[in-house]
Amino acid sequence: MTTNTVNKVTIIGAGFVGSTTAYTLMLSGLIPEIVLIDVNMDKAKGEVMDLNHGMPFARPVKIYAGNYSDCKDADIVIITAGANQKQGETRLDLVNKNAVIFKDIIGNITLYNRDCILLVVSNPVDILTYLTYKLSGFPRNKVIGSGTVLDSARFRYMISEHVGIDTRNIHGYIIGEHGDSEVPTWSVTNISGIPLDDYFKENHPDIRHGLPKDEIFNQVRSAAYEIIQKKGATYYGVALAVKRIVEAIVRNENSILTVSSLLDGQYGLSDLCLSVPAIVNIQGISRIIDVPINEEEKALLHQSGSALKKVIAQLKL
Repeated sequence: MTTNTVNKVTIIGAGFVGSTTAYTLMLSGLIPEIVLIDVNMDKAKGEVMDLNHGMPFARPVKIYAGNYSDCKDADIVIITAGANQKQGETRLDLVNKNAVIFKDIIGNITLYNRDCILLVVSNPVDILTYLTYKLSGFPRNKVIGSGTVLDSARFRYMISEHVGIDTRNIHGYIIGEHGDSEVPTWSVTNISGIPLDDYFKENHPDIRHGLPKDEIFNQVRSAAYEIIQKKGATYYGVALAVKRIVEAIVRNENSILTVSSLLDGQYGLSDLCLSVPAIVNIQGISRIIDVPINEEEKALLHQSGSALKKVIAQLKL
């Protein structure tokens, strides 16, 4: 990205997540030009036709189906392609299938564009973000994974259901792997600056057992599995999370989001991609924030990192 404006976004993958992401970006009015690429060109063309037929109800935006050469002048390339997570399958189970697919995708993107921001959404997102960083040779700030942005939103939503407060006034993060070893940061979670436990005791004194933290976190961690079991795939929430990341980039917001990024000593971890709070702006990731989590949460984060390191070692990069 050579200028401070985002004029074109290319989306690789026209499946549920890719097409819904195109839809959310179309409605946002953030992007003047959106390209949808898929190995199944008819699928991409069909999604584009459907989107364009709703154009009279949206802000003007150019949307079309293309091929890898259309990555040439894209400012952001969003990668949603890959094998889908099946019922009973973990995100890490997908790693070998999607690693093969990604080697082809990244090679095709970099053939036409070496100056964009790469935004990885496919699962397992932390592993594939690391793989994208290694294969692309891009600067670390320009390789971003959607990470636990959606998990953190689920976390805030579940808490809001228990305390009766607007999710936008609840501040807390899920960090680590976007998956089974993710970590809730209860120690820094607050409601408009008031520590969560203090707020709950003051405003819900009738509930003696306190906030059901284990129940809330289990609901967050198992949310994707439950949605997949009930409807086959998750896509609305993640597409909105991707739109939020793109928005932070386009508007140069310096927003703090739990995207997946390459760690280089932060939290005592390095040479892997994990989701921790980071400042996101027009340059991609400006800086990773060291949030003062407690020792228990830090230990769990290291466990999460160790689990991903074992998977990375199997990739033979």
